[in-house]
Formats: sequence, structure tokens, C-alpha cells
Amino acid sequence: MKKYFLVILSAALMLNVSNLFAQEQQELKIKEPGRTEFEKHWFMQIQGGAAHTIGEAKFDKLISPAAALNFGYQFSPAFALRFGASGWQAKGGWVVNPKADYKYKYIQGNVDAMLSLSNLFCKFNPERVLDFYGFLGIGLNHAFDNDEAIALASQGAEMQYLWNDSKNSIVARGGLGLNIRLSDRVGLNIEGNANTLSDKFNSKKAGNTDWQFNALVGLTIKFGKGYKKIAPVYYEPEPAPAPKPEPKPEPKPEPKKDVFITFDEAEFERLNSKISHNEEMARTQSRREIYRDYKKPEEDAIAIARRANNNFSSTTPTVNPKDNRRDIDRYKLSTKKEEKIEPWTKDQVEDLLKKHNIVLENNVVILFFTNNIYNF
Repeated sequence: MKKYFLVILSAALMLNVSNLFAQEQQELKIKEPGRTEFEKHWFMQIQGGAAHTIGEAKFDKLISPAAALNFGYQFSPAFALRFGASGWQAKGGWVVNPKADYKYKYIQGNVDAMLSLSNLFCKFNPERVLDFYGFLGIGLNHAFDNDEAIALASQGAEMQYLWNDSKNSIVARGGLGLNIRLSDRVGLNIEGNANTLSDKFNSKKAGNTDWQFNALVGLTIKFGKGYKKIAPVYYEPEPAPAPKPEPKPEPKPEPKKDVFITFDEAEFERLNSKISHNEEMARTQSRREIYRDYKKPEEDAIAIARRANNNFSSTTPTVNPKDNRRDIDRYKLSTKKEEKIEPWTKDQVEDLLKKHNIVLENNVVILFFTNNIYNF
């Protein structure tokens, strides 16, 4: 049971990975699709089979062995040129007395222009299994070893085109073939070709050209793969938007550190005395400054209050400044001279009192710069 579970789990994981890969490929936009490009290459063909030379004898009496070896160059998916040598044996028959069959040998050089019909009418596909082709060519045939025909002629056969040593003929040829793909470099080859030769090829006069047909089977071997695959070209993926920078946290204020200073008892008493002395001097100086500031009004605050209550006349008698009596309502402190003091209105007095921080409470003047309270 555990094994089955592991197998199912592995299959699920593989399927998930393949789906993710396929999804990623689909998201990419293709700029240039993938393709297969043809590559020029050499090839070789080794063939063997049977040959038949047309004559008066029965068909099976004129079948002989044949072989071929070709080298070619594939210029394009459809066009190739090959050079080859073929031959082995040819046969003829004499149907008039003395009746007999005879054989002779030959070798033939060929140059063929080949055309791939599959790639011509269909697009190039190196993985195609069946590749049909046709060819046209020319050749030179060299026949030799005609001893059996010579012997037959000596017996009374009248062969008008009998040749003794050898015979050369110009050949025109054509054929069809099929390559069956076994791999990228090897294919099974089947070919049939027809060759037209001189009427003297079989030593008999017929008034027309002699024909020889070959049925061959062999291998086609490529010297090179013959193609290359180019992967598709994709557009560069659009860059993902940059993430917004996270706001930087405000720096926390460093906690204030308590500072502890240790003193011995004597030092503490000394500092404490000094601080108390400084504070007392500061208070004294402050009182002096306040008193100085508030002793500058043009008239004494008590005189102003009295004048506001209209308890005196518009004329003020003079006093001797050296006199111990300080009749402030008759003496102007700012000038230190005896002067006539003009009465003020209540509003003027209140403004001046407010200016100098003097408050009237139940007809009582409180001077904040002193601890004195004056009743009127």
C-alpha cells in the first residue's frame, strides 16, 4: 500500500512540474518561432540487385546480378548531384539455331541529377520516414568479356554487331527511388533505373537502342546530420514593477539617562550652601530690579491714587526736598524738583496702574514689587 502511495505522489509531482513549465512557456511571447534549417552534406549509397537487358529470350533468362556505388552532395533539401559506378553482368539470348543464352560483363560510370519529390512538393522535414526521389543522368558504359557470344557466333549464329575485346557506349539514364529513414544518418534505399545504350551492346542488330533495367536495394549513409534545429526566440519579459519602498520607521528618541553624581558629605554641604547663597542673591537682585523699574513712573503710585480720588487741588504746594517729611503728592520723584502736579482722570490712572501691575481691591493699592499695602 505504501508503494502505491509513493508512486501516485511521484506522478502528481511530475505532472505539477510539467504544468508549471508549460504555463511559463505560454506566458513568454514568441518573437521568432523555432524552426529546422537544412544543412548541406555528402552522402553515399551502396546498392545491389538485379539487371535485365531486353532481348528476344524469356524474361527470367535475361536477369543478371547488378551492383552500384554512388557518392553525392545534397545542395538543398530538394536537389543533389551524385557520381557513381555500376555494373556487373549482362545477358543476351539467341533464339535461332543454335539457341542459347550468353553473358558478358560491363562497368558503367554515371553522373545523376537528383530531385527529392517529397521535399519539392512538401516542406522540408528531416524526420520524414519516406522520401521519394527521381533522377536523370548520363554515363559511359564499358562492356568486356564477350567470350560466350563469340563462341556462339562460331557455331553459326549470325551476330552482326559482335564485338571481341570490349565495347563502349554512351548511356542516358533515369530512375525513381525511395529512402526509408532509419536514423538521422542512415536510410534504407530502394531504386529502379533504366539505361539506354548502343544497339551493339548485346552484339545483335535490332535497329533500335538496347535497354537495360536495374532493381537495386541498399543503404544511404549521410556524412552529417543534414539539418539543425533553432530554438524559438522570445521577447524579453517585461520587468516586474519595483516594489514600493517601505516607509522608514522614525528613529525612536533615545531614552534619557539619569545621571547620578555622588558627593561626600562635606562636598554636599559646600555645594548646598553655595546654591542657597546664589538663590538669595538672585532674589535680592530681582527685587532691586523690580523696585528700580517700578520707582521710575512719572509720579508716585500713592499720589496717583490720591489724585484719582480728587482728594487734592489742582495746585500742589512745594516742599523742601531736604525736609524729612516726604509729601509725595507734592514732589515729583523723576525730576527731584518741586513741581505743579496736574490731576489725572480715572481712566488714565487705571491704565498706568495696569501698566505697572498695580491692582486696586476695595480702595486698596497693592504694590507687587513690594510687600507694602497702602489704604486710601
